[in-house]
Amino acid sequence: MTKLTRRGVVAAGLALGAGSNALAAPSRAGGIVMAADETYWAGIAAQYDLANDVIQLENGNWGIMARPVLAAYERHQAMVNRRNSYYSRREYGADLARIRSRVAANLGVEPDEIAFTRGATEALQALIGGYNRLKPGDQVLIADLDYDSMQSAMAWLKDRRGAELVRIELPEPATRQGLIDAYASALDANPKVRLMLLTQVSHRNGLHLPVAEITALARTRGVDVILDSAHAWGQVETKLPALGADFVGLNGHKWIGAPIGVGVLYIAKARIPDIDPFMGADDHARGDVRLRVHTGTANMAAYLALEDALDFHEAIGVPAKAARLTYLRRRWTEPLRGVAGVQLLTPEDDQLGSALGAFRLTGRTTPAENAELARVLLDRFDIFTVARHGLASGSCVRATVSLFTRPAEVDRLTQALLELGGA
Repeated sequence: MTKLTRRGVVAAGLALGAGSNALAAPSRAGGIVMAADETYWAGIAAQYDLANDVIQLENGNWGIMARPVLAAYERHQAMVNRRNSYYSRREYGADLARIRSRVAANLGVEPDEIAFTRGATEALQALIGGYNRLKPGDQVLIADLDYDSMQSAMAWLKDRRGAELVRIELPEPATRQGLIDAYASALDANPKVRLMLLTQVSHRNGLHLPVAEITALARTRGVDVILDSAHAWGQVETKLPALGADFVGLNGHKWIGAPIGVGVLYIAKARIPDIDPFMGADDHARGDVRLRVHTGTANMAAYLALEDALDFHEAIGVPAKAARLTYLRRRWTEPLRGVAGVQLLTPEDDQLGSALGAFRLTGRTTPAENAELARVLLDRFDIFTVARHGLASGSCVRATVSLFTRPAEVDRLTQALLELGGA
């Protein structure tokens, strides 16, 4: 397979002419990627085929494939369809093993510590449901920012394991130390907690938690962490050993840009026995992480295209992606900070931010009011966002930029909110 280079990411599929070498890399100052290098990022954006009927600021659901990845996916699908079961039974295993090693290297772990799933939800439910170190009377901890189906899975442990559910509300406005203190206080107040769910980047408001510090304080109290990295892998640095969680679920179809239906389950090698195998797994293979989930016949072409998505992703690099996404998100959040009539839920501290940002009109906290706000943004301003519910402070609207988002598009969101907020 041809590996995409940084130059190839920009040049592939474009008719840029002889001057295209100027797009080989973003400009840098002192080695730092310049997030506002519009020439470079226009070249990246040109790698995506986009609908032009709306301003797409709802990129948190899943991330569309770049053109080279989509083309590779279509080739893989055609090959799998053509070679049929001969490929699936005789050749796919070797290809998947190669891709497994590639993903493990990207995450900084060993290949035998990861298994493929159809998404982070499947991975996390396997981890939560299979965690076997709870006994009746133990407690498990969740927060209001955690994903809904993960909260439900943790609540299910009461019936499955006899564990009591502890819910906490994370502070607003959020600060790094305030978040760490919130978890420390919750664990101190509930000494029977043995397992906690932690979300690296929240799907509700984009809050990026200081995971390493929180997992460290949990470890000192004998508490295991199941980490939801669904929105993290691909947009923020996600070397798993540095995060300190032994159990992690990740998505490949959000910020890595793989086809829909690609996820990863991680269990630190020494902790594999602490997650039960999926029902019916052979006893002799209890140490195999892949037996913690069973998806049946998978979309082979999607997993093959994960390698192509990683080529595209790594050619740009996490530092450049994170810088650009932060720049675009700040471009709409910071002009609104402190403006009467608009309440931002995104912290000013960029270390706590992500590509996802959230807002509401002041005093309007109900699900209906925020669903209506998202509708008005679409109908009046052609801006597509999504209402999010479940925060302790009330519902909100989430706007999520992507690498193909243009500055003028986020400027339009700022102007729309100024108008709607009465500024």
